[in-house]
Amino acid sequence: MKKLLSIFFIGCICAFVACNSSSSSENSTDSAKNINDSMMSDSNSMMNNDTSSTTAMSSAPVSQEDADWAVDVANAGMTEVELSKVAQTKATNPRLKNFADMMVTDHSKANDQLKQLAATKNITLPANLSDASQKKLDNLNKKTAGKDFDKAYIDDMLDGHKKAVDKLQKGSTDLKDADLKNFATQTLSVVQMHQDSIKAIAGKK
Repeated sequence: MKKLLSIFFIGCICAFVACNSSSSSENSTDSAKNINDSMMSDSNSMMNNDTSSTTAMSSAPVSQEDADWAVDVANAGMTEVELSKVAQTKATNPRLKNFADMMVTDHSKANDQLKQLAATKNITLPANLSDASQKKLDNLNKKTAGKDFDKAYIDDMLDGHKKAVDKLQKGSTDLKDADLKNFATQTLSVVQMHQDSIKAIAGKK
């Protein structure tokens, strides 16, 4: 009997370790979206069981689409900051260094605003970069200071800002939550200015 209990206990420990290992390796953005999805499901279930409660209605979470949008934008913002921190030390073009400074300042501010907004909406944002963003950061870090680095950073910024502008434009029209929609609209103008600046540095129209 003792032998059976020992085997069962060891089996439980192995299962626990396996679960923790799986969750720790999960993409940070996917993990945040799964948490938000779970919270919304629980909240919707509570409201369905208590349809007379006005408190439940007033504290209802944002839609899954809005929460997913916030997660993606948060990851994009963190990515821009981390890439630009590398450029602050490695970029050789003075205009590019100034651009990197602006990116760190502006995107850090926007990231903080989104964090505060997400907290009031019970939205979980990613604590770390997504796997794709981390790979992009690792690749940039491997570049040595010089023209190759400057070009790689410029390419990352052109690509990142195109995606960011598209995401924010979509958010400013499609988001259901009024506060998130307002954030998207306000941030869009700043990101469009960044896009114009990096295009000018790259010599693109």
